[in-house]
Amino acid sequence: MNGTSSYTPPPIWEWDQKNGGKFANINRPTAGATHEKELPVGRHPLQLYSSATPNGVKVTVMLEELLALGHKGAEYDAWRIKINDGEQFGSGFVAVNPNSKIPALMDRSGPTAIRVFESGAILLYLSEKFGEFLPAKKETRAECLSWLFWQMGAAPFLGGGFGHFYAYAPAKFEYPIDRYAMEVKRQLDVLNQRLAQTSYLASDEYTLADIAVWPWYGPLVNGKLYNAGEFLQVQEYTHVKRWSDAIAARPAVKRGRMVNRTWGPPEEQLHERHDASDFETKTQDKIANPSTGAGVNI
Repeated sequence: MNGTSSYTPPPIWEWDQKNGGKFANINRPTAGATHEKELPVGRHPLQLYSSATPNGVKVTVMLEELLALGHKGAEYDAWRIKINDGEQFGSGFVAVNPNSKIPALMDRSGPTAIRVFESGAILLYLSEKFGEFLPAKKETRAECLSWLFWQMGAAPFLGGGFGHFYAYAPAKFEYPIDRYAMEVKRQLDVLNQRLAQTSYLASDEYTLADIAVWPWYGPLVNGKLYNAGEFLQVQEYTHVKRWSDAIAARPAVKRGRMVNRTWGPPEEQLHERHDASDFETKTQDKIANPSTGAGVNI
């Protein structure tokens, strides 16, 4: 590869919005609200403001898993935030998450509403609140939390690094694609070596670490993320594939990945979730064909 570059950074960087690529309309170098817009509030204890990106799916999977275990306090309204339209910069959303990123959660179950933002913080908050998916044994808990925070540190290289330059950047450049492809394959090998030893990441028990990692690396190892399966030769990571398939088969995971989803087969799209029955009555195939039976193919 030619090491020369036609770009020389200026002494002081200045924002040029037209260089922002696909997401130029929503990326900016400042924080805070751009417009006034209050968030809706539903009838359930937990109010989720999100989208079905991998970070959003983490939380809806967690909530569906908690409901499957019988925790009625985990009932939630999932409001879709149209991030491509900049709804995350509305005043109401910024009040819940000053970082203007989905997902954001308001817990209204107590006398004082509690805001929780950043997907890892939300998963940990819900695990502690309901006493699930966070091992009690000290060493297993430490392993679980280590993999949770591994995901927080690793995924930006997958999404913001590899995904951006491979799939979304306005032009293809060899250096960043090679740099981040190498890192993503290293991450997959880290997971593969771990999962050769245990059924799940923390131990042989399914935990919040798996819920955090799967929405990113499950689709990746199945060739469904960035259409990069062949490029990354994901079939090499057999233990990750086994783990991913086992998680994908869980009924709560099937439901969770549908919530706030606006692409893919209509029967897998539930734009907003306000009741457990919505999975059977309000997916896009049911809305388009209201006479269709109640069963849902997920």
